[in-house]
Amino acid sequence: MELANGTEVQEFILAGFGVGQRERLLLLIFFTILYVFTLAENLTIITLVFLDTHLAQLPMYILLSHFSWLEMCYVTTTAPRMLFDLASAQGIISFHSCFLQFYIFFSLGNTECFFLSVMALDRYLAICHPLRYPQIMSKDFCYALVTACWVVGFLWYIFPVILISKMSFCGPNIIEHFLCDPGPILSLACPPLGIAPFVCQIFMNALFFGNIVFIVLSYGDVIFTLMKTNQGNRRKAFSTISFHLAVVTLFYGSVAAIYLAPGPENQSEVTKAVTLFYTSVTPFLNPMIYCLRNDQVKEALGRLRRKKLFLRSDNVNGVEESKGEKIQATNP
Repeated sequence: MELANGTEVQEFILAGFGVGQRERLLLLIFFTILYVFTLAENLTIITLVFLDTHLAQLPMYILLSHFSWLEMCYVTTTAPRMLFDLASAQGIISFHSCFLQFYIFFSLGNTECFFLSVMALDRYLAICHPLRYPQIMSKDFCYALVTACWVVGFLWYIFPVILISKMSFCGPNIIEHFLCDPGPILSLACPPLGIAPFVCQIFMNALFFGNIVFIVLSYGDVIFTLMKTNQGNRRKAFSTISFHLAVVTLFYGSVAAIYLAPGPENQSEVTKAVTLFYTSVTPFLNPMIYCLRNDQVKEALGRLRRKKLFLRSDNVNGVEESKGEKIQATNP
């Protein structure tokens, strides 16, 4: 990892968006608000599933609550650093911090791929095998799937990250992006690049196509099964899976546009915009897509609201009773 003059690379510079001070301020305000709302939305889903005893027993909502936690981690990997660079206009990041962000960012993205596949499996079992669904998709099995998603997600891309980190970097050290991404990092490496680009593409393609084929087959079977059911049940089920398919399309469409494209395209401004979309906008949209028209979520919110009102009325009644007792005690 040496520059042309023999000095060791200690840091990279994230080029960011290449805009003026006024535009940076507007972007800073916008993405700060977006980040706060994203955390609030996903935290609301987690809290709702945790507090509502009915939702906490359903595999779909167990998965959804963990998916919301994943989204919070995912957006936090990139947003705070991006906001800091917009505020400071420096973009300096150490070599090790850059590769740490690269590893965590990709690992969380891998985990999201596996989560979307597990959620497709859950809908497939619920719709295509409803009688066996309670036995197969038990709470223990659901948590085992969640654990597997996290473990495999963080192990999947560790070898390519280590391989890239061991390469020599000759300079310049300016990464044409707002985060540490493999395409711009590889463009700074000294030739010959060896097998690193090939290995990265193999791991990415295997992850992408393996999960997308599983999801397509799962939802294809689900749609085929729904076409044979009565119209009332069909409409409700189609409404549910349409939200899942919307999230899958947003995520995989963005990933395909970036990481399955030829190398030179990974440095374009369009790539920055697409990356910004799936790292900041998609985690904001996903909770609304899943829960905006979800009847069970609305019912859970109603139960939680009634519970709060009931507890509040009990507290008020308790205070009034204690006041009455004090008045009786002072006026025998």
